[in-house]
Amino acid sequence: MKKLSILLIAGVMAVACSNGKHAEFEKNTEAAKAYFKLHETENAEEMFTYLSDDLTWHMPGYGMGIGGVEEVKAAILGYQAGFDNMVFTADYWLPGVDTETGVPDGSTRVYGTWTSVYAETGQELSLTSYHSFEFKDGKIINGGDWFDLGGMMNSLVPAPVEVIETETME
Repeated sequence: MKKLSILLIAGVMAVACSNGKHAEFEKNTEAAKAYFKLHETENAEEMFTYLSDDLTWHMPGYGMGIGGVEEVKAAILGYQAGFDNMVFTADYWLPGVDTETGVPDGSTRVYGTWTSVYAETGQELSLTSYHSFEFKDGKIINGGDWFDLGGMMNSLVPAPVEVIETETME
């Protein structure tokens, strides 16, 4: 019985590992990490080589909807122009799953924190985020960014000056 159990466990592990999903997850996670490192060093042109021309991307701003490769490129250039010393610190990377089957599909996702300095004022920022990446033929084909873009941008605007009403003398 013990031998049968060991054979059964070994068989299940062999089948689970042979589907290639773990290897794809590892490979795609390394690609996503490299993509983020390029963002940190503000190497937009090299970042763009990771993007599929058929990219669909969940944009982080309210009302932005789904963007394509040109919208993502514009966002990258905007972040790199507006912020210095960008650093992403991952809390953890997780395998993604096929949305219809729930089976791991080689995609990757990450929770973490971006820190940076707003170039215009020198204000330091810390932004928690979630990102997902799906790959096809070695390129990012689908995914998105989820973070409080509006809150981040609002934190960069100086607080409004309070107008003090005074009584006028008549």
